[in-house]
Amino acid sequence: MSRPKYTDASAPPSASTRLAAISAIGGAVLFLLVAGALQVVRGDLDWRQATLSQYLLGPWGLLLRTAYCLLAATIVLLSVGLRAQLSAKARSAAPVLLFCIGAVALAGVAIGDSWLPQIAPDFHHWFHHTCAITAFLCVTTGMVLQAWRFRLDAAWCRHFPLAAAWSVVCYLLLWIHALWPPAGQGWVQKLLILLIVTAMLLAGTWLWRAAGDAMASPQR
Repeated sequence: MSRPKYTDASAPPSASTRLAAISAIGGAVLFLLVAGALQVVRGDLDWRQATLSQYLLGPWGLLLRTAYCLLAATIVLLSVGLRAQLSAKARSAAPVLLFCIGAVALAGVAIGDSWLPQIAPDFHHWFHHTCAITAFLCVTTGMVLQAWRFRLDAAWCRHFPLAAAWSVVCYLLLWIHALWPPAGQGWVQKLLILLIVTAMLLAGTWLWRAAGDAMASPQR
């Protein structure tokens, strides 16, 4: 089955869009590799109970903090790339704004855990939780809104069912993890992070293909 062709209503293709796509793919894969490896090498933490944030401190903490910051940059690039590739009718500033706020909050978690625990432990506790909650809430809400916009683009509407279902699952899992004590364990949080980052990987792959199709299409 042939893929949808590029139409005049869509955004003009550019090398920067493909760069955003490959950055999203690479950033997501790198984060998953680093976070996954730490579940094995950090024998001092119980992977079932410990949240991923607990791996930011101690051995290999700097590596994970760096991966957090790279993932934050990846979120921004992906959101901008998706907006650029979507048709004018499907574009919305809301998902981009939410993703950018979430990315800043995610970077704040990593940067704050670098020096705040030693200098201001009480403030660090508040800052960490505020940034973490903001990152999760903004990114998952942005996922839902971005998936909703897919249905308005002829080339992206085929991705709407999967994107919408995936984003809603992430959003619901976030609230289950936050409000239901039995789901407050570390492995549930890690499952949520896995679903979010995998969604980024999937969206990056879609963006790469869509930008390639647009460049190859005879219609401009």
